Amino acid sequence: MLTLLAPQPDCLWDDALPIEVKELPADLAALDVLLSDHELLWPLVERWRQEFKETGRLVLTEGRPTIALESYVRLMVLKQRYRWGYRSLVAEVSDSIHLRRFCLISLAERVPDESTVRKLTRRIGSETVSELTRALIIKATREKRFRPRAVRIDSTVIEADIKYPTDAGLASAGVRALAREGRKLAQRIGETKRRVRDRSRSMGRKLRAISRTIRRRTGEAKAEVLALTEQTGELLERSVTEARRLAALARGNARGRGAKAKLKAAANLEEFADRCEKVAAQIKQRVAGNPIKNRIVSLADPDARPIRKGKLGKPNEFGYVTQLAEVTEHTRRGARGLILPASTTLGNPGENTLLPGTVAELKLLGIHPQEVALDGGFHTELTNTALADLAPKTVFIAGRQEPASKRTQRRLRRYRTGEEGRISHLKRRYGLDRSRLKGDEGQQIWTEWAILAYNTDTLAVRNR
Repeated sequence: MLTLLAPQPDCLWDDALPIEVKELPADLAALDVLLSDHELLWPLVERWRQEFKETGRLVLTEGRPTIALESYVRLMVLKQRYRWGYRSLVAEVSDSIHLRRFCLISLAERVPDESTVRKLTRRIGSETVSELTRALIIKATREKRFRPRAVRIDSTVIEADIKYPTDAGLASAGVRALAREGRKLAQRIGETKRRVRDRSRSMGRKLRAISRTIRRRTGEAKAEVLALTEQTGELLERSVTEARRLAALARGNARGRGAKAKLKAAANLEEFADRCEKVAAQIKQRVAGNPIKNRIVSLADPDARPIRKGKLGKPNEFGYVTQLAEVTEHTRRGARGLILPASTTLGNPGENTLLPGTVAELKLLGIHPQEVALDGGFHTELTNTALADLAPKTVFIAGRQEPASKRTQRRLRRYRTGEEGRISHLKRRYGLDRSRLKGDEGQQIWTEWAILAYNTDTLAVRNR
């Protein structure tokens, strides 16, 4: 059941608290005023209505009540603002009177468990958080507290929460994952003969042999490493075959009590088998010297992709490309504006591939900037075509299209460079450097909460 608003956090114990403890610090007080507008919570109500239409369940009026979504939004803003994990968030809020009062949680109440917050984050999804961001920008624009005039756009890589991948390492992880999931399924269906053999020891010997061979640094070592890598792929293929047999057996035996749990476990095993099959195919392509498209770099995060952006410090990154657009009131030094919901797609898309999504966001919010500043990764003709509906007076593309006077060029050049600083700020301050949630949807959820936290901070600073 939907619980939208939180009750007043006051209780009997509040009368004994000194005024210094009751009053929020200046930064939290400004955020509290900004988030007190219940109009901003309307996208959450729409999300529950959508779930009712999709499932038919009376999630608005029946069932166990959710935590107050007003408190949930404040908890998530704190989480991104201070870069806490779910457990750290609950512990910090439980231990702080100021944070409890900000999140509208009484001293006599328990802070929601971390699993509750974590599951609710996935349930709400990324699109709802994007709607919260849009509602915040529309409110600020309507109340004349923010007057959008210019926009600067750039893309960045949000890394997946994985270690540096290798083909042999992925094969080893696949063998362990299939053995683990196969063991769970066999136990659930009571199977003792057919199983997925754990080939971790055999795989470990291959990995150690690869490590010893690489150290030799000779011309023959490369061929030996490829041969050993091919052998790891063969071991993985055997585990995949056994996993598919066990999953088929489980599907045939899934009757009566516990059938749903058996089918779910079998589907989970088959999902891992599909991913491992892709890894084995990658290894074959690599040994044959063929190019690999849509390379999988993690079994836990199959949507992550290898990305090369030409950075000297990080030539290879693994994750997702996201385009961020900052709308500002001016283009002078120190310009700080609001970030639009991000435009993203799988793989390593170019700037112009993501630009239509950013333009659609500007149209949706009714923002028609007078000046647009872009880096040299945008192609002139495609960019001008995409921005035609917005009708900006000046489109500045660094190194490609620099209209107007030299003074204006210098101003827009500095303004465009500031977007790189803003992205760095988002990564260092709001956790946009690495997504701790798995999958493309998880990355979008993580990104949108970081953007919302930044925007609330920006408006709160302006209102102090």
